[in-house]
Amino acid sequence: MKNIVITIARSFGSGGKEIGLELANRLGISCYDREILKMASEFSGISETLYRETDEKLRISLMRKRMHGIFNPESAIPSSPFEDFTSDDALFRFQASIIRDLANSESCVIVGRCADKILARKNNVLKVYIRAPIEQRTAAVMHRLHIGENEARALIAKTDRYRRDYYKYYSGGSDWTDPDNYSMILNSALMGRDACVALLEIYIRDIFGKRS
Repeated sequence: MKNIVITIARSFGSGGKEIGLELANRLGISCYDREILKMASEFSGISETLYRETDEKLRISLMRKRMHGIFNPESAIPSSPFEDFTSDDALFRFQASIIRDLANSESCVIVGRCADKILARKNNVLKVYIRAPIEQRTAAVMHRLHIGENEARALIAKTDRYRRDYYKYYSGGSDWTDPDNYSMILNSALMGRDACVALLEIYIRDIFGKRS
C-alpha cells in the first residue's frame, strides 16, 4: 500500500481520537495527536507549554484576528521578521510544517489540528470527520471524566467552540462541520466505534491499496 495519511476531525466526545488510535494500530502506522506539539516544540525551540496553550484554540478572539485578514498557512515560518515567533499564527505554522513533513515521509493518522486543510493539495489523504449526537457524547464524556451531565455538556460546548473557531480561522473561513471538507463522515454513535475503525480499514486497504 502506498503512503497514505488519514486526517481525523472530530466533535468532542465522539471518540475520534480513539478511532484514530485503533485504526493506526490495525494498519501498523503511527497516530499523531498531541505528539505534534512536542515535535513542533523541538523543531522551533519554543516551549511546549506555549503550544499547549494554543492546542486547537485561539488565545485571542476570532474577531480580533479577523481584523488582520485571512490567515495563510503556506509558510512554515512567520511571514515577516517582525512577527512574534510565539504568536498563535507562528506556532500554527511550525505545527503545519511538522504535519507536512510527516505526510511526506510516512503513512500515518493525524488527529485534529486542521490537518485536512494543511494537506489539501495532497492526493494521498483520506479526510475523515467523526461525529455523534449530543446525548451520546455527553454520556461518553461523563463516563470518561467522571463528571456530571451539566459539566459534561458545558465542556463539550466549550471544546467544540474552540475547535470550530480554530478551524475557521486557520482554514481561511471554512465551516468545521461542512461535509464538503471531508472524504467521509461517520456517526460513531449509530455505527459504533469498532465498526468505524473496521470500515475505514477496509476502505483504506481496498481503495488506496489499488493505487500503490
